[in-house]
Order: sequence, then structure tokens, then C-alpha cells
Amino acid sequence: MTDLTRTESRSEFIAGVTEAWSDLRVERDAYPWRQTRDPWFTLIAEFMLAQTQVARVPSHFVAMTKRFPTPRSCADASQAEVVALWVGLGYNRRAVALHRCARMICDRFGGRVPSDLGQLRELPGVGPYIARAIRAFAFGEQTGVVDVNIKRVLVRALVGHEAPPKALQALADELVGPRLPREWNLSLMDFGSLVCRARAPRCSECPLFRQSCAWRRDERHAGLELPDPAGRALSAGPRQSVFVGSDRQGRGRIVRRACHGPIGQEELAVAAGWPDEPERAEKVAAKLVVEGVLRRTRTGSYQLA
Repeated sequence: MTDLTRTESRSEFIAGVTEAWSDLRVERDAYPWRQTRDPWFTLIAEFMLAQTQVARVPSHFVAMTKRFPTPRSCADASQAEVVALWVGLGYNRRAVALHRCARMICDRFGGRVPSDLGQLRELPGVGPYIARAIRAFAFGEQTGVVDVNIKRVLVRALVGHEAPPKALQALADELVGPRLPREWNLSLMDFGSLVCRARAPRCSECPLFRQSCAWRRDERHAGLELPDPAGRALSAGPRQSVFVGSDRQGRGRIVRRACHGPIGQEELAVAAGWPDEPERAEKVAAKLVVEGVLRRTRTGSYQLA
């Protein structure tokens, strides 16, 4: 990993990404979660953005933060109300985790989202990425945030070949300067999303293309086109199954219907959109019960937990 230790490579890289962001940020800064540094709002945003198309998040984020402006307001509400506001984003178990987060924040941290990495990791549904995102975006801590876009940029532009996650995280941490760590992480994230894209990267428009990109520099030295060093895993990401007709679609329909009241067992298949597949609807509903999204009543109907 020679490029990992080259100071000149890092300096050129930082300058190029910063230059590109001056044009990119106008579009991205319009997102409502970019206009706040409230740790609780940042946590809500990161929960919503996980595995969800960005365009679907703003209206839900605004509604959720308006209804639950503090962890206490969320903790005092019912889980069913949190899930009802979440409907439309998918992966409703994240709403359950958000509600549990609010309760733990109130019970253990005095109603304030902690800034300590270890304490953040204790919160339900908060993994390494979300914990670091909260530290960087809300608290301005000098820590690298590594999502799939940032991984791709680091591997292509600085490393030039695949690298283990720990090495990439260490590199991301080293690149964050003491000033404006929030802005740096956002610039790197946007650069990966809009310029160094997974498919059809915009290399001809990239300020790193001529000098600073390890991938393209190696190509020029080799005199031939080299494969994408990020590989398929970082370039394209995991492919989801087709949504229409899937269990995911049925799950969403069941939860949406449960927001309006209990679903009798005889109604479940219709609610899921599978009138001829009652057993399939039962299996999906049973999984939602295990995840804590639904609960089964004494009469056998299903309702929001």
C-alpha cells in the first residue's frame, strides 16, 4: 500500500475533493438534515438513510423531527406512533430500534445523545458507521466516516487496490483534519456519490483524474485499462431482489394497514396483497412479530406493537 504513506498523494487528494465539493454542495446542502447539527436529529437521519433512497427521506425526516424534537418526546410516545410515522421508508424494524434508542438515551444518558463512540455503539441499531457519523456530523469530532461511497473513493483514488476495512477506516481517520471535520466527511461522501460513482464514474470531470487518482495513474504507467480496484462489492453494492411481489412489499402493506387498526387473521392475506397465499402472509406477519413491529392479540389479530 505505497500510496497510503505518500504525503503528496494525500495533499493532492484533499485539494481535489475540496475543489469538487464547491460545486457539489449546493445540491446536497438542501437536504434538511444537512441544516442541523442536533445529535438527535442526526441520529434520526442516519437511521432513515440506511438502505433507503435519499429522495424518499426528506418528508419523513421533517415529520419525525417535528413530532419528536427530543429523545424524551420519542421515548414517551408509543412504539406504534413511531412506526406509523416511519411507514413508506421500508425496514420498519429501524423505527422500532429508533424508539428503543430514545428510551435508552433517556434512561442511561440523561436524555442527551452521547458523543462517546463506545456509548453510541451501545444504542440499539447503532453500528460503527452511524456512531461515527453522529460524532462527525453532530459533534464535529475529528473522525472519519466510511460509507460505501467513501470506501470506493479511497480505494480508487488513494490506495489503487482492494484494502481491508480496518486499513480504510484508519486512512479515513488520518485524512480528517482538526478543522471542519464535518465538512470534510460530507465532501468526500458527496464526491463518491456524484463524481466517483459506482457505475459510470465521471472521470473526465474529476479533478483527481490527471494526477492524483491511483487507479488512473497505474493505468497510464501500465499502458492499458486496468479493472476497477474497488471491485464489484464497492462499485455496485449488493443488488436487492425485485420489489414488486416480494415479501418486502407484503411487509410494507401489512404494516401500513396495521396503522389503521388491528388486522384479523382472515384479513391478513388481503392486507399483504396476496389473497391466494394466506400461509405466506402468516409467515411474514410472524416475522414482524419477532422483530417487534407487530404483536399478536388474544383474538389472533395483528396490530402495531
